[in-house]
Amino acid sequence: MRKILIISLLLVSFLSFPQEEIPLPGISLQITPNQQPRDLVNTLEILLLLTVLSLAPSILILFTSFTRIIVVFSFVRNALGTRQTPPNQILIGLALFLTFFIMQPVWNDIYNNAITPYLNSEIGYEEMFSRSMDRLRTFMLTEIKIHHNEDNIYILAENVKKQIDNIEDTPNSILIPAFVIGELEIGFKMGILLYIPFIVMDMVVASILLSLGMIMIPPVLVSLPFKILLFVLVNGWDILIGSLIKSFGGG
Repeated sequence: MRKILIISLLLVSFLSFPQEEIPLPGISLQITPNQQPRDLVNTLEILLLLTVLSLAPSILILFTSFTRIIVVFSFVRNALGTRQTPPNQILIGLALFLTFFIMQPVWNDIYNNAITPYLNSEIGYEEMFSRSMDRLRTFMLTEIKIHHNEDNIYILAENVKKQIDNIEDTPNSILIPAFVIGELEIGFKMGILLYIPFIVMDMVVASILLSLGMIMIPPVLVSLPFKILLFVLVNGWDILIGSLIKSFGGG
């Protein structure tokens, strides 16, 4: 009862003596009539740069070698049966570094022929993006030709009722998905080749366990250390990384 009385007295005193209002800072937005055209161009360039940065993950995944590498890594982990080993963070990080390594000639050409002239005010940002996209198109077209995936372009063009006589003239709206589909096809082909020796080992272990009458023991549990041992003995990671790097010829 005493606590309630004290709280009531405090509330009455607070309401009886109004507190002084704290002034809030005013914020106003206005457009100055004497704004220079260059200021507007700088603003548009900043907005364009922010847009490119927001799309950078998609550009890195779709326009580069990242798709094939991460698909093959996923197949390797599933074939070994190690579930979350190596973790996703390690596989993605390794795939990113391999992507930077494989795409280094492309990045150098873009930097020397597109970004550097733009920074030196020799060309505009439209020309810079045009030159950058032309270099990426060369990489994607080269990969499509090397692995004979031109049918992806023709299939997509046929679905949109567009006639393509020369794949060099393929628009980006068709070239980019055709390139990604081709990368998925190559990744799955490499994954099948990686799966075969591990499947054979699983079948051998399952046959041995069945002949011994050990039906209750999962064959995958017994074959897992042997698969890892085989992968280590043949230097599997070196062979895998070397094969992935050699599979790209469009740098």
